[in-house]
Amino acid sequence: MTNQENSVIVVMVPFPAQGHLNQLLHLSRIILSYGIPVHYVGTSTHNRQAKVRVHGWDPVAVASFHFHDCQVPPFASPPPNPNAAIKFPSHLQPCFDACCYLRKPVTELLRMLSSRARKVVIIHDSMMGSVVQDVGSIPNTEAYAFHTVSAFSLFFYLWESTGKPQVNAEMLGENDVPSLEGCFTEDFLEFIALQHRYLNVTSGSIYNTSKVIEGSYVELLRQHMKEKQHWALGPFNPLKVPEKNSCGSRHYCLEWLDKQAMNSVLYVSFGTTTTMGDEQIQELAIGLRRSNQKFIWVLRDADTGDVFNGEVRRPELPKGYQDSVKDKGLVVRDWAPQLEILAHPAIGGFVSHCGWNSCMESITMGVPIGAWPVHSDQPRNAVLITKLLKLGITIKDWARRDEVVTAAVVEDAVKRLMASKEGDEIRKRAAEVSGALRQSVAEGEVYRKEWDSFIAHIIR
Repeated sequence: MTNQENSVIVVMVPFPAQGHLNQLLHLSRIILSYGIPVHYVGTSTHNRQAKVRVHGWDPVAVASFHFHDCQVPPFASPPPNPNAAIKFPSHLQPCFDACCYLRKPVTELLRMLSSRARKVVIIHDSMMGSVVQDVGSIPNTEAYAFHTVSAFSLFFYLWESTGKPQVNAEMLGENDVPSLEGCFTEDFLEFIALQHRYLNVTSGSIYNTSKVIEGSYVELLRQHMKEKQHWALGPFNPLKVPEKNSCGSRHYCLEWLDKQAMNSVLYVSFGTTTTMGDEQIQELAIGLRRSNQKFIWVLRDADTGDVFNGEVRRPELPKGYQDSVKDKGLVVRDWAPQLEILAHPAIGGFVSHCGWNSCMESITMGVPIGAWPVHSDQPRNAVLITKLLKLGITIKDWARRDEVVTAAVVEDAVKRLMASKEGDEIRKRAAEVSGALRQSVAEGEVYRKEWDSFIAHIIR
């Protein structure tokens, strides 16, 4: 790469929630591989969180990024409410609001970098639009919005918000797309509207998806936003996960998985923004035990705004539960390296909330999903996974979101996914789609073409 090309600098501005921090960290790793310097901007707490939870690639590589720890006003970091009517993590709203104060330090950083570089490329989470609103007044800069959701979910959100215009393409029927009712709090809907107001300063949009799985919806987004350029640059996560990191250490659950047969273990995790009530935890626990299938269950509350401070609730399991499943199941109470777990050959299914990060990781690793959406874009991702891609089964239908999923339903779903002809067929399809995604990364294939187009565009 020439010196002139190398005078292009990329600045990442992530949204302060784990699934968002993680995706932009993965994207940083890929951009750095092209020899382009990457600056990653956030609060000290969220930068630390992103670094501590690196998995699926060697954390030593993170040292090559330029992290900028910025100050924001102190914010409340209350615990999540397991009994909230709407399951969206409203306890994080003070953190989200505080991070809007990153506008001033980010603008100062961009001005400083702009004076030194031929071009500064800002890639910001679409939820951080207000933070980069001054880009238009800074020389040598251009901004790109990164959408952390599926093309499917984003298209329907935009299509509905613009009055459902006529579309010249085949798409899923409106009745098959779950309503947004119960997905967000009013406060967060107002926050989204505020952030999206500033997306007009962007030069294009980036998605962590692939045309292999969402080609028609990427095309629909292109048609819907003709004035912008669009790049489907996923999957961001590594397709090959190293056996051990540079320190030679592994999470203890991976050692347990080494002793299990291929495709024999169910992975159960609801991400970093879900908090289950006690009754639902009891039903899930009993259903897993009765299914008689091996499992790893990551049982923890949602992250707080500051994951390094404050008390964490320890959800109760039925009395004597861990002893009763000790030969079958492993309950993990802290954060777990999900990508490494999904990449393990012993994993044969994933009971998931269907956050997009989890969906992409599961699809790339060829693991079928038992869909149990909780909030946000998850109900629509669940439809994409089960109805369109046919890579999973529905455990909880969004229309019945206020009901507790009983132990009997859990037991039946786990058996369907892990020990039935239907489950075997879905596993076979998941392996085929994973293979197609891996093939897309080869020279001259769709992933490489998208990346070559994007890099050529930003260094032009």
